[in-house]
Amino acid sequence: MRFRTTIAPLVITALSFSLTSCGAGPNATTRLTKKVTDGQEAEIKKDDNKIILRNFVLVAQPDGSAVVVGTAVNRGLRDDALLGLAIPGTQAQLTGSSTIAQNGTIIFEGKSASAKAVFQGVNLKPGTNVDLSLFFGVAGEISFKVLVRAAEGIYAEVTSGLAATPEATTEPTA
Repeated sequence: MRFRTTIAPLVITALSFSLTSCGAGPNATTRLTKKVTDGQEAEIKKDDNKIILRNFVLVAQPDGSAVVVGTAVNRGLRDDALLGLAIPGTQAQLTGSSTIAQNGTIIFEGKSASAKAVFQGVNLKPGTNVDLSLFFGVAGEISFKVLVRAAEGIYAEVTSGLAATPEATTEPTA
């Protein structure tokens, strides 16, 4: 009688936990997957500086140019400045914000864009990877491979046109 009322429920509970848990442990490959975009990620850690680069891609344009899409985040202890971007043989035309305050960002493209970087006349083929280098005043240089995407789908509105500027707000006049 004691077995049915005490030990059986304990054994059933123990078996249910052990049979439904992940057999690969806490470091299972499927548990650690985090990349959900085509964008490449990288970071610079140097002394008290930490620049995090998120979701970087190049969008090939019909005119032969390529536009940078991504976000740079400054997690360092000091302000920093983005001095330039380059791919092999070409430097980007950078407009907009180039200073990153501590815990601040530079966003390339999109509704919240604070900067625009365009590589003119590079004729990159969508689907290829290109070495992209970013140069910062304090943190230094970082190079990493980024994917070249066509200007379609979620990148359809990315153009090599006018520089990104914060949207002006206007108030109605009486």
